[in-house]
Amino acid sequence: MTSKEIFALLEPIIKTYLPEDVSAKEINLDSDLTRELNINSAHLVDIILDIEDVFSIEFKNEDMEKLRNVNDAILLIQQKTSA
Repeated sequence: MTSKEIFALLEPIIKTYLPEDVSAKEINLDSDLTRELNINSAHLVDIILDIEDVFSIEFKNEDMEKLRNVNDAILLIQQKTSA
């Protein structure tokens, strides 16, 4: 899967958990999930669970620690789906 294809599936997942004061237009590859998009830790877990469902993959705890921005998520998804 290409980065664009993954982003197309990932973006609506992230949009679901954005707080009201953050626009979906702010989502880009460099967007920090917690600092820039203001996603709290509980919603970050929800995002991870949704990613696991959509992409049929499983994250380990150490994978979650690497998940800082949207591009990190894409790289992890590519790594997990190609394995």
